[in-house]
Order: sequence, then structure tokens, then C-alpha cells
Amino acid sequence: SSPTQCRQDLDGFGIDSAVLFPDHLLKLAIQVNGDYAMALARAYNRWLIAKWLNTDGFYGALCVAPQDPQGSAEEIRELGKHAKMVCVYLPTAGVNPLYGHRRYYPIYEAAQEMGMPVSLHGLAMCYPAFPCQLEQFDEVGRHGFGHSLQMAANFYHMMCNGIPVRFPELKVSYNEGGLAWVPWMMMRLNNEYLEWRGRLLPFFEERPSHYLTNFRFATQPAEEPENPADYQKVLDLISTFSGNYDNIIYASDWPHHDFDHPTRILKYPMPEDVKRQLMGENAAEFFGIPLGAEVSD
Repeated sequence: SSPTQCRQDLDGFGIDSAVLFPDHLLKLAIQVNGDYAMALARAYNRWLIAKWLNTDGFYGALCVAPQDPQGSAEEIRELGKHAKMVCVYLPTAGVNPLYGHRRYYPIYEAAQEMGMPVSLHGLAMCYPAFPCQLEQFDEVGRHGFGHSLQMAANFYHMMCNGIPVRFPELKVSYNEGGLAWVPWMMMRLNNEYLEWRGRLLPFFEERPSHYLTNFRFATQPAEEPENPADYQKVLDLISTFSGNYDNIIYASDWPHHDFDHPTRILKYPMPEDVKRQLMGENAAEFFGIPLGAEVSD
């Protein structure tokens, strides 16, 4: 409820730096009035700066409204200059069309110009827009499927529309979808590329997995394998596409009820250098935050 309380709690978790995302504005993409959605985003951003970002170790995710790409681009260019605003938050719950569509190019152009990553963040919900048509599932199904499906669908849509080639300096992260969907999506996408070659994906000169340099995938909600050592296998599968573990960042989702304490990841048997990368170094580099601090979502 306050920056002081938040700082104290994160200190208790051993988290030095945190990127703060909104909560209720996770539903911003379903607001039918685009002007109102953009006004909410602008008001939130200024409140975030005024109340929260003066606290040591707190950084902001700049909220934009996908309904208003031009207004969002203006907001990015205006507030993206603030030293504590480190990424652009894109809501995925109910977004239509998905983020590979050309209507979002002004957002990507502005983010790339300002050197700000765009960070997709989801919310489990039922809504008549793909992939949120989860009305046949109860809360377990919605929550279990919803987050990962939103990340996977938007990732695939962005790749199939050549976003990493059209915006080669744009950095993108996918939050609150876990990691297990990433190898599945990449293997399927590589297979489609090899089958169709450049006929339907003419912007790619290499396999799609070649273009993951600027993409990051957040750990939360962390998978729970039967054998803890199998978590390393998921990390290894992702690393095979990039050649290293740079693409993975720790996220907590605190203070939500299903947040992942840092020990959730640290308990898995993995090399210490990989733990350092996942728990802070990768995110610090990606968001442009001074090294020496773990970073969480």
C-alpha cells in the first residue's frame, strides 16, 4: 500500500531492484473507449513517477493503451526520458489484434527510438478475443492456461509478422507465462519456416530462432517438475536457440497470491553462474538497471 512497505518487503526477499507493473490496468486492452484508456495510462504513469519511483531500487513500466498507438507513441517519447522508466508495458489480456499487427508499429518505433524494451504482461480472464475464449474452463483452467496462452499467441504473432526484423533494435520481454511454452513455440516455428521457407516468411533469412537476441522470457509462474533437475532441461532447451542463458529473467509477480519467492528458482539445481544470470544480471542488462542488484517483475 506504500513505497515504504514495498521496499521493506522486497528487502526481506533479498530483492534490491524491482520493475513495477500495474495491477488493475492489466485489463486495459478491453476498455472500449480508446481515449479513456489512454487517459488512464497517462494518469497512471504520472502517479507512478510521483509516488513510487523516488524510492531506491524502484523502476517503472510505462503504461500505454494499445487502442491508441499514436497517443502511446507520444507518451513513450515524453516519459521515456525519465531515468527510472525502463520499459513499456503492453497489456495482453483481451488485446485485439495481437501484437504482431501493423497498427502497433508506432509504439514499436517510439520504443526503439527511446531505447526502451516493450514488456508484455497478461491476466487470466475470459473474453471473446483469441486466446482468451476460456469460458469452458473453471478458475484452474483459466489460470493454468490463460497466462501462457497469451504469451505464446502474441509471441508467435509477432514472429510470424517479422517484428524482430522490422524493428531490429527493439527489445521484447514476455512476463507471467512461465518458460515451458518457449521451446514448444520455437520448435514449431522453426519447423514451419523449414517447410515453407521464405515464401510465407520472406523477412527471415535464417531460422526464426536466430532472431531471439533481443527477446527475454520471465520465469514466473515457475513450472514445478516432478524432478527438480528437470527445470534445468527447460532452461537448456531455451538456451539452445540463443547459445546462452541470456534470454531468461527472474520475475516474482509479488505481491499477488501466486508470486514466486526468489528461493523458488534458487532451489533448483543449476550452475551458480546461470543462477546469477537468471536472478539479476540478465534483467539488469535488458532494462538498463545498474548491476549489483537482483531484479524482479
